[in-house]
Amino acid sequence: MIATTLAAAFAFAAIHVFIGKLRFLDGTPRSRWLSAAGGVAVAYVFVHLLPELAEHSDTLMHLVAGGGPGGHGPAVGWAVALAGLAAFYGLERMVRLHGAEDEHGHMPPGAFWLHLSSFALYNVLIGYLLLHREEPGWAPLLAYVAAMGVHFVTNDFGLRKDYSHRYDTAGRWVLAGAVLLGWVLGVAVDLPEWGIAVLFAFLGGGVVLNVLKEELPEERKSAFGPFLLGAALYGAAMLFL
Repeated sequence: MIATTLAAAFAFAAIHVFIGKLRFLDGTPRSRWLSAAGGVAVAYVFVHLLPELAEHSDTLMHLVAGGGPGGHGPAVGWAVALAGLAAFYGLERMVRLHGAEDEHGHMPPGAFWLHLSSFALYNVLIGYLLLHREEPGWAPLLAYVAAMGVHFVTNDFGLRKDYSHRYDTAGRWVLAGAVLLGWVLGVAVDLPEWGIAVLFAFLGGGVVLNVLKEELPEERKSAFGPFLLGAALYGAAMLFL
């Protein structure tokens, strides 16, 4: 499955490189397709990813002081997901508090590089997990690729709106390279099962925060109906995998 995951990594990279070509998704009110894509990503986290963490409660016990049998494994997974959400919320607040927009509504260079660095690490994580998923097989891989692919689309549109030419000239190439670097690390580095569970939990929290921060601001004029439809349809599909 190495070749398949490499193709998926290049597909992710292509989304970053060519996102500016999808002009039909741009504008205000927010495209219904972007809202639907956000619903898909959130559905993946709640219907597929987090329930799997509960099934790995024994391995997550290695993170609890003393180890051994007990009922804290699922709580550890949810706590790590909460940490992922909090980490990206903190970064977002830091960017917004220390980076005032210019007259064109764009953020300053310092905010850009802070934002870009955090999303580059995010992409490394997503690329790494292409090869190290909680559940093996083609169906879970396709579910992951589909959810993360549309998630990249929504993230990239947010970054292009904030940083415009900086994203087009530098940001998209950094993010494309980061997801490929993550895949390379996935080939070279094997983590224990509990480590993979922790990474997925952290990613889940990050996905939820990054989707909601794009959907909730009033100025985005997002569409709840398409978001709900995307979440419902993708969530229903996950129940049959």
